[in-house]
Amino acid sequence: MRLRLHTRCQNSAGQRVRIVLNLKGVAYEYVAIPSLRNDAFRELSPHGLMPVLEVDGHAVVQSLAIVELLEELFPEPSVLPVEPIARAEARAFANAIACDLHQLNNHRVRRYLAEELSADEHETIAWYRHWIARSFAGLEASLARRPQEHRFCFASQPTMADAFLVPQMDNARRFDRDLSPYPRLCAKDAACRKLDAFIAAAPETQPDYPDGSR
Repeated sequence: MRLRLHTRCQNSAGQRVRIVLNLKGVAYEYVAIPSLRNDAFRELSPHGLMPVLEVDGHAVVQSLAIVELLEELFPEPSVLPVEPIARAEARAFANAIACDLHQLNNHRVRRYLAEELSADEHETIAWYRHWIARSFAGLEASLARRPQEHRFCFASQPTMADAFLVPQMDNARRFDRDLSPYPRLCAKDAACRKLDAFIAAAPETQPDYPDGSR
């Protein structure tokens, strides 16, 4: 089976998928996207969004759908907890990041704020930090109410919840969001960053990361 992942180094949705691929030990080809307006990429992704995973020539879009596909194609090791309620909670945690938070703060939203609504840099950053705070407060609370504390979000091993959390923590740091109100998120993030699967998926380890930024 040939897998090709079309993305960019600092695309957090692509980073999620890289983490899951690494956790499962699945080999893939990294394809850096030169431009979202590229006609060839538009054929793969009708909405013009990253990432796209090609599986034997079939293009699959949306990081959540891609991760679920990888779980079906490569069930071991799983990126979901064993117990059904915990599995649902891990999915909900990932959805809160991918569907509720990321869609408010991604690049095209920030560009619209600046170009169409004439928001200045201060206003755009304030928007970003506001939604990070709202979302992270909910994620922190969801971990606080769990009956048992784990090294990772929902289990003793990383799940898709951790794979979605770490890139979003990267984004929060890029925009200088104070993370001290979220000690549980920070602890899970720190545990993940010690693992090879997360290190290898980080933006700075990708072939298209700017040389001067390493």
